[in-house]
Amino acid sequence: MHATLPLLVRTDFPALRRRSVETLQINLGYRCNQSCQHCHVNAGPNRTEEMSRDTLDVVIAFLVASPDVRTLDLTGGAPELNAHFRALVVAARSRGVRVIDRCNLTILEQPGQDGLAEFLAAHGVEVVASMPCYLEDNVDRQRGKGTFDASVRGLQRLNALGYGQPGSGLTLNLVYNPQGASLPPAQEALEQDYKRHLAAHFGVVFNQLFTLANMPIQRFGSMLVSKGRFNSYMDLLRSAHRDDNLAQVMCRSLVSVDWQGYLYDCDFNQQLGLPIQQDGKPRLHLSDITASQLDDHPILVADHCFGCTAGQGSSCGGALEATTASAPSCGA
Repeated sequence: MHATLPLLVRTDFPALRRRSVETLQINLGYRCNQSCQHCHVNAGPNRTEEMSRDTLDVVIAFLVASPDVRTLDLTGGAPELNAHFRALVVAARSRGVRVIDRCNLTILEQPGQDGLAEFLAAHGVEVVASMPCYLEDNVDRQRGKGTFDASVRGLQRLNALGYGQPGSGLTLNLVYNPQGASLPPAQEALEQDYKRHLAAHFGVVFNQLFTLANMPIQRFGSMLVSKGRFNSYMDLLRSAHRDDNLAQVMCRSLVSVDWQGYLYDCDFNQQLGLPIQQDGKPRLHLSDITASQLDDHPILVADHCFGCTAGQGSSCGGALEATTASAPSCGA
């Protein structure tokens, strides 16, 4: 795999500083039942990294010591494959913390995951489900044959439990990534296309669609280098940069934690090996600090940050700026 950090580290991206930490994003491990082309974590079935129970206890202690952190965002790999996933959810929810599960949907059918959907519903976990298109061919091309059908079955199962249904209190959001080296289309227009198609053909409903730009790192970045398209994609991101998006980028209010408990300004910096540093420490562990001690801390930026500020902007919560422009097919 081609390393992209040397191509990104020299940058003129604007300097940023943190506000207060509102969201703790935990990567519970890089093991996944899928190996997607766009994956910035390089996750897959053969990865063995997994957060231990001891580190999970540090996460809980951090939440107790940082009452202003009201959201726990669980990611991976497939976060549900961590042996302690359900224990962490129970511990966080018992403290009134909002929990988000970044679910690939096909995990709901995996051996050993019996009752997972019912568990998520029982504990009021918000599901953010990866669904890179509403068309079967596009999804299977990006994620593997049969993925689309399994994803639809997962959505239908979640709907049957109340997810995405009006008045249920169970939130189901979907995530779109472009098929290649292009910016996401207008989020609001594409959301309406998703809702019309999934409802008409599969009876599926959901709350919101999040459009995310592909980051020029790990598996996707390496593919760009291999095809000689890395520089042109970076030119696209840089030319579409909007200063207005800087106020809302997720690193201002989120801290990312890797499977060993070390801190990063975002999940992308985690995958590039760019940890938060403080007081001479080359990397900061979750056990070293409380959330308030990160207030106004400088954010480590590089050229990949243009992926978050290009066009309508991109974050773990989707577009940063609303636009009413028309959307092309999700095969774009």
